Amino acid sequence: MAVAAQPTDMLPIADAFEYDYRGCDLVFGRGCADRLGEYLADRDCDRALVVCGSNVGANRDLMAPIEAGLGERLAGVFDGTTPGKPAESAFEAIDAMREVDADVLVGVGGGSSLDVARQASAFAPDGRALADLREEARERGAVAPPDSAPGERPPVVVVPTTFAGADVSAGGSLRVLSADESPTDQPVLASGTTMPVADFADPALFETTPASVLAGSAMNGLDKGIETPYARDANPASDATAVHGLRLLSEALPEVVDGEQAAGPDAIERAVVGSLLVQLDRKVSVVHAVGHGFARRYDVQQGAVHAVVVPHVLRYLFGEVDAARDLLAEGLGVETAGRSDDEVGEAVVEAVASVRDALGAPTRLRDLPETREADLPAIAAFVVDDHPMERAPAGLDPSAQAVEAVLREAW
Repeated sequence: MAVAAQPTDMLPIADAFEYDYRGCDLVFGRGCADRLGEYLADRDCDRALVVCGSNVGANRDLMAPIEAGLGERLAGVFDGTTPGKPAESAFEAIDAMREVDADVLVGVGGGSSLDVARQASAFAPDGRALADLREEARERGAVAPPDSAPGERPPVVVVPTTFAGADVSAGGSLRVLSADESPTDQPVLASGTTMPVADFADPALFETTPASVLAGSAMNGLDKGIETPYARDANPASDATAVHGLRLLSEALPEVVDGEQAAGPDAIERAVVGSLLVQLDRKVSVVHAVGHGFARRYDVQQGAVHAVVVPHVLRYLFGEVDAARDLLAEGLGVETAGRSDDEVGEAVVEAVASVRDALGAPTRLRDLPETREADLPAIAAFVVDDHPMERAPAGLDPSAQAVEAVLREAW
């Protein structure tokens, strides 16, 4: 394994590596997409359906290497995914898979496309049609997960092209009913569990993604590194990967987005490795709960909400508990010697805000076109009941009123 030369103050990264993470083969390296067909052949997969959005499907700089890598195993392309992840997309992908007799799905692009590919795999053998899911959603206000065994589901390979950090995951969800259609006045989601068999993280493909799209996805990935150390169930192994990934992302992302190379000539490689590391044993917590709370009210990009609220959430956490501020300081390159706990916490907040601002991400909730100030109390109530809040830092039991105060500071 070759190791790229780095300035002495930077952690080294490998030029290429493979790693088995919970049954998913992580394959990293510039040009690794060339090996997609070889990988599928080794696993007796003969016909691949690529699942992506229309912009990705039309991006020849991106699609040409993937098509070449798949070679004769490319059976077709379904380019109908959208950021809202309507259930129609997954069921259309299932139809496309059957039309070309595909035996493997290759999700390409950002988080929505990777989620749709995983959910198409989970629902393909389930037996329920989309109409069945809609009827169930209207009657129950919820949809049962797919009733299929992992061995019945077509395997999924993911090829990420953004920093959302949605690739090393078994999850994702589909919108079956919008809030306007739902009996609960909230979107009704359906979700199965399908871990990809492989994640091909090729820096050359990230370079085909517009800088604005990379910037929009980056806070999702960065926040995974921020949240894991302060999660209630954090451990030394999860701390290590989160802190290492956070250092790589915070150093490299601003240079990747603005085209400069202050993080070194391999800034894109460092950012891609960082985005992989923060996903390993990730433990999403308060920031993600806030994002989910807004998603229950609006069709809003999670990265935008995260970008706005993360400094305010951190300032609130540091005012209540330790929240792993020294580990976060290490990951963000913040000096702790001679500083009080309060000073370290404020420096961490400022460092996170600095990365966010360098990405050109939004800074106020009022600037997101979907949001309404009158909805903040309802959103705060959603947040405190959201599943990731179970991982709030030890010693913290936030009320809806406390969360609403944080949201009003971010407004």
